[in-house]
Amino acid sequence: MTLIPTRNRQLALRRADFRSVPEMLDYAARGETGVTFYNARGERLSDLAWREVRERAQVTARKLIGAGFARGDRLLITADTWPGFFDAFFGAQYAGLLPVPVSIPVGIGGKEAYLDQLRRQLAASGAVAAVGIDDLAGFLAEAAREFPALRLHGGIGVIEALPEKPVELRPLGPSDHCYVQFSSGSTRHPHGIQITQAALMANLAGITGPAGLDVRLGDRAVSWLPLYHDMGLIGFLMAPLATQMSIDYLTPRDFARRPMQWLNLISRNRATIAYSPSFGYDLATRRGALQAPDDLDLSSWRVAGIGGDMVRPDVLDRFVDAFASKGFDRSAFLPSYGMAEVCLAITFCAHGTGARTDSVERAALGGDQRATPATDPQDEQGARRFVICGRVLPGHRLEVRDETGKVRADREIGRIFVRGPSIMPGYLDDPEATRDVLSADGWLDTGDLGYLLNGEVVVTGRAKDLIIVNGRNVWPQDIEWAIETKRVVKGGDSAAFSVETTEGERVVVAVLARVASDDARTALARDVAGAVREAVAVDCDVVLVPPTLGLPMTSSGKLSRSRTKANYLAGLYASAAFSSKPAAA
Repeated sequence: MTLIPTRNRQLALRRADFRSVPEMLDYAARGETGVTFYNARGERLSDLAWREVRERAQVTARKLIGAGFARGDRLLITADTWPGFFDAFFGAQYAGLLPVPVSIPVGIGGKEAYLDQLRRQLAASGAVAAVGIDDLAGFLAEAAREFPALRLHGGIGVIEALPEKPVELRPLGPSDHCYVQFSSGSTRHPHGIQITQAALMANLAGITGPAGLDVRLGDRAVSWLPLYHDMGLIGFLMAPLATQMSIDYLTPRDFARRPMQWLNLISRNRATIAYSPSFGYDLATRRGALQAPDDLDLSSWRVAGIGGDMVRPDVLDRFVDAFASKGFDRSAFLPSYGMAEVCLAITFCAHGTGARTDSVERAALGGDQRATPATDPQDEQGARRFVICGRVLPGHRLEVRDETGKVRADREIGRIFVRGPSIMPGYLDDPEATRDVLSADGWLDTGDLGYLLNGEVVVTGRAKDLIIVNGRNVWPQDIEWAIETKRVVKGGDSAAFSVETTEGERVVVAVLARVASDDARTALARDVAGAVREAVAVDCDVVLVPPTLGLPMTSSGKLSRSRTKANYLAGLYASAAFSSKPAAA
C-alpha cells in the first residue's frame, strides 16, 4: 500500500481559519492527506484520507438523524484510537449531536471503578446513546441499566446497523457547542467541560500558528496520545485536521508496550511534529534506547512538544543523551502549558530554543514564595530546576496572583489565571463548580501555581496538591521525583500527599510494593522514608500498596494524588498495606 501523502498537490494550506469542525473537514476532504493507524509492531492497520473520513461521517450522521436523535442530543463515545471513533465523533458533528469522548479502562482489572466512572459520565453528560469498541460493549450495557433515557448502546456496530435514510445533514455551526470534554480530575471528580466551536477554533488558531506549532506545508505528525484527552483530541486530531496534515497513530496501549515504535514511525515516515508528556519521553528512553535500530533517523523531527504534566528537565536530558546520535536535535523541544478548560493550549515557548530551565533556591520556594535564583544551580539539594513554558497565546492574557487577587511581579509565585477566547463557558450543568474557577469577567483560575519570568510562565505545581509542613511549602512532585531518582521505585509508582493530624500536617507517601517478603517490604519503606528525608527534610509515613490495588490514575493516565489520599483516608489500603512511621530526624 502507498503511504497516505504528506503533502496535498492541489489544495492550498489553510491554518485553522475555519468556523467549525464540519467546515474544517469539508475543506481537508478536498485534498489527499489523511490518517493511518498502526499496531505495536509498526504494521499499518488502515488508512483513511480525510475525504474518506468525511464520507463515513456523513453516512453515520444520516443514520443517527434517521434514527430520530434530535439536534443537541449527546452521544457518549469510548474513545479508543481506531476508525470507529472518527465515524462516531465526526458523524455526530454532521448530525448536530454533541459527542462526549470518554476514556477506556487503564490497565488490568478495575472493572467496578471503570463502571462507576462510566455511570458518573453518563449522568453528568445526559447522553442518550453510548458507543465504543466492541470489547467495551459489556461495560456500556451494564452501566446503561441505570439510565432508561439511553436509547442506543454497544459497539460501533449498533450505529452501523441503523438504516441510512435520505435526510438532510444538520452540521454543528459556529454558534454551537462542539463536544463535552471530561477533565482529568487530578484534584476533584471529573467535570464535563463545555467546548464551543468558537473556543476550539480560537485555540486551534493559536496552536497551529507562529506562536504555537507554526505548522508548515509538508509537516506530518505522529501520535500515541489518547483521543479522550485534550492533548490527543485537539493537539493530534483537531490541529492536523485544521491544517490538512497527515498523521500516523499508535494506540496508547501499543506505545506503552513498544515505545520504540513511536520513534520508528517518526523516522520511517519523516514526521516533523510529535508530542508527549514527560513520562512518554522517559518511557521511550528507558525501554526504547536499547532497541533503537541502526537506521533510526530523528533528524526530521522539528517540533518535539512537551506538555500534559510537569515538564521534567532530567527526563529530557536523558532523552537527548540517548537519541542525539540518531539525529535528534535538543532545540526541537517545545515546552508548553495548558488545560482542558482552555480547550488545550495556554502558552508555548519560541521555536528553536529547546527546553530552557530556571534554577531557584528551594528554601525560598517554601518561605517567601519567591523564585530566588539559585546561587549554585548544580546543588541538587539546595536548588530546584523548573522548565520555562513560554508566552501566552495571542489574544489571551495570563496573570499570576496572590491569595488576595493582587497581581504578582516577576519571580513571585502565585496562582495562575488566564483569560481569552479559548476559555470554556463553564462546566456542563454545574454552575457552582463553574463559579469556583471562572469569574464574571472571564478570568479562569487554573488551580496551578507558578511565576512569570520576562513574560514567560514557569509552572511549579498544583495549588491544591501543595503540602505545608511547619509553615513550609513542599511540592509532592519533589517527593515523588526524589524517590524515583534514588531508584527506590519506578516512575509513577509513588504518590505524595498530606493528612491533618493533631500535631499538624503529616506527609504520607503511598508506593506500589512490588516485593512480597516482610523483610523486603520493610527495607522498601525504610528506603522511601530515607529518600524523602534526604530530599526535602521532612518525615513521612510510607504506605505500601499491593499492585493488585494499584494507585489511581486520571483519564489522561496521570497519577491522581487526591484519589490516592481519599483511598488512604477511607482505609482502602489499611488491611493489605504495610505502614512505616520513621522516627523524627
